[in-house]
Amino acid sequence: MLSENKLNVLKEISSSFSRDEAVWASGFLAGLAGLSTASVIEPSLSHPAPVYSVAVKKITLAYGTETGNSKKLAVELAGIIKKKGLQVKLTDLSQYKPKDLVKEEFFFVIISTQGEGEPPILVKKFYEYIHENDIDLNHLKFGVLALGDSSYPLFCKTGEDVDSRLEVMGGQRIIPLKKCDVDYEQDAESWAGHILDVVNKTAESSSKSVSVPKASTGRKKYQGKISSIINLNDITSEKETYHIEIETEEPIVYTPGAALGVVAFNPKPVVDEIISLTGINPQKQIETAKITASVEELLHKHLNISYLLKTTVAQYAEITGHSIPEVRLGLLDLIRIYPVKNAEEFEQVIPVLTAQAPRLYSISSSPEAHGDTEIHITVARSEFFIDDKKQDGLCSGFLAGFNEGESLEFYIQEAKHFRLPGPDKDMIMIGPGTGIAPFRSFLWERDALGAEGRNWLFFGDRNFVSDFLYQAELQDFLKTGTLTHLDLAFSRDTAEKIYVQHKLQQKAQEVYHWLESGASLYICGAKDPMSKDVENTLLEIIQWEGKQSPEEARLYLEDLELNGRYHKDVY
Repeated sequence: MLSENKLNVLKEISSSFSRDEAVWASGFLAGLAGLSTASVIEPSLSHPAPVYSVAVKKITLAYGTETGNSKKLAVELAGIIKKKGLQVKLTDLSQYKPKDLVKEEFFFVIISTQGEGEPPILVKKFYEYIHENDIDLNHLKFGVLALGDSSYPLFCKTGEDVDSRLEVMGGQRIIPLKKCDVDYEQDAESWAGHILDVVNKTAESSSKSVSVPKASTGRKKYQGKISSIINLNDITSEKETYHIEIETEEPIVYTPGAALGVVAFNPKPVVDEIISLTGINPQKQIETAKITASVEELLHKHLNISYLLKTTVAQYAEITGHSIPEVRLGLLDLIRIYPVKNAEEFEQVIPVLTAQAPRLYSISSSPEAHGDTEIHITVARSEFFIDDKKQDGLCSGFLAGFNEGESLEFYIQEAKHFRLPGPDKDMIMIGPGTGIAPFRSFLWERDALGAEGRNWLFFGDRNFVSDFLYQAELQDFLKTGTLTHLDLAFSRDTAEKIYVQHKLQQKAQEVYHWLESGASLYICGAKDPMSKDVENTLLEIIQWEGKQSPEEARLYLEDLELNGRYHKDVY
């Protein structure tokens, strides 16, 4: 017991505590006493959240929905579970890869039944996969919450089928199947409480703590494998835009808005031809500023040979004695036009070549929605001309040439000034073409977390039919309410070209209202001319709707940026 003086002091300090502060304080005092907070605070959903003393791996809460009820319920329950100290990965079964079941440890499903005992339309792919394939799920611990209407004869049939099939494949049912009628709130809350109890007990019995990955520092290199590569453009399109998924063995640490860095390899045929023309021994070891390696490895993996700097061309001219105009060329073309005398002269050229620069691509996946051992990027294969000769972009061509199962090394470049706002804040995203990449990450993250802030996306490209990147996903987000507004501009579908800035102008009044109400503003994509045109349109909107002078409008936009509400990622 406390003395009266100490008790009075404690009462005075704690009288102004919020609920979260009171929970923290109780845990702190329990720690001093050598107890776990779970033994001090009753683990009930109607009480403050306990902080479990045993670390638990992230659980997956998957939902399958037709009308949105399962999703709404899953978001609510995920929020409750997270407040209890457990990590939750929230996922839509329409987007879930069934092959990832083998990676899951705790897998809980909320799924509805439609019509005559059928799964929701968007969940049929998952439903059919688990019924048509044999998967070893001996490691899996699962539970199913089935939603239905008892006025139908096949009440909760889909939930029953999924529950039964997971068990047949070896999964361990750690929570009995729960069937809910149209009034499901109380039963669902009880089911979530059961998850908390069972998962915590399972973790305690294993007596194994799970380490939390430390924040990324420096350029940590990850080794991954390409698990999927898809051209998002239709065959009728003039463009190639690849959705690339990479899987790793170790957790990847990143936040939405970050970029993935890749050092591209030079094409092997080009390297072989350079070696042939110069006569150099491909296995000869050469020392450069950063690495010593064979000629073949240096030219293939480490040095820039595709588009030499003018200073590098000048150094080449000095070594070879050729009179070369100020120009940028690839090393192969340079050697063809201005050949080296012999292999020994080419040995002098190699050390003056610059290191291969990494290329950065906005990450288009979400750690909450897609897990920490999978990452996505969206890559447009670029083409350009040098002296009327068509060239492929080095890194985009390098990535587009990968096949599933091949290995790739990469690193994460965090974006300090391109991050999500608070979960209750609204945001306006403007991202035509591959500018959609970070906004896909933002939307999946907010969807998985059940963020309350509104989301408005402006997207554009050439043609609706052939160039509507992530069309199905965006339309699903719009249908479920994750996207509040989706405004589209396809420039080649109309006689007069329409771009995202024109769509902004059409919605000027509402755009300004969102900004005045605290929304954050994001632009991603081509710097010139897109980002400049968009910014000029925004200034016009602020002038007109805010009745401000051009200078006042510019100060308004600058103020948004200074307050962390205006972000650009342009290239």
